[in-house]
Order: sequence, then C-alpha cells, then structure tokens
Amino acid sequence: MDDEYAKLIRRVNQPRVVIDNNSSEDATVIQVDSVNRHGILLEVVQVLTDMNLVITKAYISSDGGWFMDVFNVVDNDGNKIGDKEVIDYIQRRIETSAGFVPSRRGSVGVMPSEEHTSIELAGTDRPGLLSEVCAVLADLHCNVVNAEIWTHNARAAAVVHVTDDSTGCAINDPKRLSTIKELLYNVLKGSDELKTAKTMLSAPGVMHRERRLHQIMFADRDYERVERAGVRAVEDGSSRPQVSLLNIEKDYTVITMRSKDRPKLLFDIVCTLTDMQYVVFHGMVNTGRMEAYQEFYIRHVDGLPISSEAERVRVIQCLEAAIERRASEGLMLELCTEDRLGLLSDITRIFRENSLCIKRALISTKGGKAKDTFYVTDVTGNPVDPKIIDSIRRQIGQSALQVKHNSNLTPKPPHQETTMGYFFGNLFKARTFQNFKLVRSYS
Repeated sequence: MDDEYAKLIRRVNQPRVVIDNNSSEDATVIQVDSVNRHGILLEVVQVLTDMNLVITKAYISSDGGWFMDVFNVVDNDGNKIGDKEVIDYIQRRIETSAGFVPSRRGSVGVMPSEEHTSIELAGTDRPGLLSEVCAVLADLHCNVVNAEIWTHNARAAAVVHVTDDSTGCAINDPKRLSTIKELLYNVLKGSDELKTAKTMLSAPGVMHRERRLHQIMFADRDYERVERAGVRAVEDGSSRPQVSLLNIEKDYTVITMRSKDRPKLLFDIVCTLTDMQYVVFHGMVNTGRMEAYQEFYIRHVDGLPISSEAERVRVIQCLEAAIERRASEGLMLELCTEDRLGLLSDITRIFRENSLCIKRALISTKGGKAKDTFYVTDVTGNPVDPKIIDSIRRQIGQSALQVKHNSNLTPKPPHQETTMGYFFGNLFKARTFQNFKLVRSYS
C-alpha cells in the first residue's frame, strides 16, 4: 500500500527538469524540482556523472517534502552542453530517475543483465594481486569484458564482469560458478590472517558499479587507518581532504569539506552519505581550478543530527575515505588494442614482473577492442622509473600502451581561505530555507 501511494503521489507531481544555457556565462544550468524521497539526490547526481558531466556548482534544498536542486555543469573540455539531443537526453534521464519509485522490498540500483556474470571481490591489497586474479579467470576461460578496481588504505575491491569465452554469454552453471568463487577466494585470502577475503557472484543482475565499490570498501572498513612498513605514506596533511562537522542547535549537522577537485567527487560523497543513512537537506558545492569546497546540512534518516563523538569521528573517516578511494594516484597508462581471452592476465603479469603496483584500474571492451586505464606506482608507492615504462611499452607495443599523465607530479593546490561557510551559516540563522531561491538565482 505504501508503494502504491508513493507511485500515485509521483504521478500527480511529475518531476520538472529545466536546462538553461543563458543564465550562466560558463556553464549549463540544470534545475530539478520533484517530490522528495531518500536517495533522490544520489540518483540525479549519478545521472549527471554517468554522462561524464562535470558539476562545477550545486545548490541543494530538500526541506518540506520537495526536492529543489540546481547544478552548473560542463563537459570534459569545460564547455557548456550545446547539443540539443544531448540536452533532451539529460532531461529524460533525470525525469525518469527522479520519478521512479523503487519497491521497498527491492534493492536500489539493481538492473537485470543476462549478458555477463558479475564478480565482486574484496581483500587485502598487495603487489600482483590483480595479476593473480586475472590469471585465474583466464585459466577458467572467463573473458573479462568490464571491470573496475579500487585500492585504498591497504584494501582492494573490484567489480568484474565476465562472460563464458565459448558462448560470449553469462556463466550460469552452478558447479562452474562455485569453482570460480573458490579459486578467487584462495587468491584473495593469500597469507592474510587478519582480514577476511570476500567473493560474491551474481549472474542475473548487478548494482551500479561505482556505488557498489563504495559499499564493498565501506563494509570492509577501509576508512580505518593502517600503517604498513616500507610503503610511502599518502596521508600527507597538506594533500588529504579536510572534513569538519558542526551541530547547529538541534536541527542539523553541518559538514564542510575541502579537497582537491576531480571528476565524480560529488557522486562519491553523496553516495557515502546515502548509504550511511544520512539525508542532505541543504547544501552547496563550489569548485575552483584545483580545489572543491562542499557544505551540507544533514540529519540521519530518523530525523536527528549526529549526536555522539564516536559517530562524528566515523562520519569524518568515511567521507575522507570516499574522497580518497578514486583519487588518481600514480602514473596513468592507457591500453588500446584488440581484445582476446587472457589479454588482461598478460598485461597485468608484465606489470607485476616489472614491479609495478596497480592502484586503480578501469577495464572496458567494445566492438572487439579493449580500452583499459591503469594508475600505477612502484611497490613502495613512489613514482615509476621512466626507463621501466619504456621497457614495458616495448613489450606490449608502443602504440598499444600510452602514457597519459603522472598525478604524482601534479602541484598541490594552494590553501585558500573562504567565506562560504560563514555565508551559509548566516543563511541558516533563520532556521528556514525560504530565501534559498535568492541564492540559486545567482547561479
């Protein structure tokens, strides 16, 4: 009955999406008005990031049962969205996403797929781990069609989509699936006795891959700091994100975050807050040339702000982890070549034999072509010797493997004071958000 009532309310109050290229000189402005529900902010941000749009500014308001947000977006080249077909597609996607009512009995973000089998992995990170996983899959005649691998704080997580090499379809044989799971578990477990390796197979469906990676690493408690001897510390205070929390009377907990700007940063933060069962009632996002500033007014889904020191510390740790997981650490290498069974196993083996450590990877195939991106360091976390890269490129092929950029050499953003927090704090002294439209009009 609750589901049917929610659907009725949504049919009566259809989402309204306005896309405007005139009110801002340097960005396309997207305004979304809809009936509010938990998770709608994440769904809208997910649509924008899935279309590779860069959110430069955002103003968020979801009090009083209504969701009213404004996003300033540009494409990857920093330009407005000028193609009318693209604009119409964005509008349809957001309206569909904002108007969808998920069943309370189902899982948010689950989409059916008969084309591949989804494998989820979690375990202790170590040099050569991805190479060992890929070797097992190749031996079992599993072709990797898409995958994403993250490492953070000595933990590793991956979502891998595979097909049967002989049929090109999902693997459905229970005995074969059991064998895949067992062998991958043995690889992930290794000699680790402190943490439990995890594997999960899902033939019929898969959740949004990047959101699932956040959930896997969160469940694996990667936000808890660990020290490993001989590995370069990445917790440099000047480069780590700055997250602070403050309660305003008994109404909201205010989260302010300052970090190096990067693609999909807002998605990562909103994803984490949503999965931790927090609701963003008001907020703003502003990005500069190298730095992003975000400020959110949140409560738990039970309507209460953060009330204990332990909860405060945990939220800060989890948001820091969300920002850091996708940080592009290391040398970016891009592989473009003909796809074949065992290609990923061969490439990662060459990396391992040359003492490269894969910090993050994005694997994709389309039309018989493989396009893979790797972020690599040496085994101690330091930049890779250019001579080693030259040697690897000769082995793989100079045209197939290209060096894109080295994020280790990116200059650190200068620390800049901002008055945004004071501005937003004064705005909330009235304890209402009725003047929010005045703020939004300047976007």
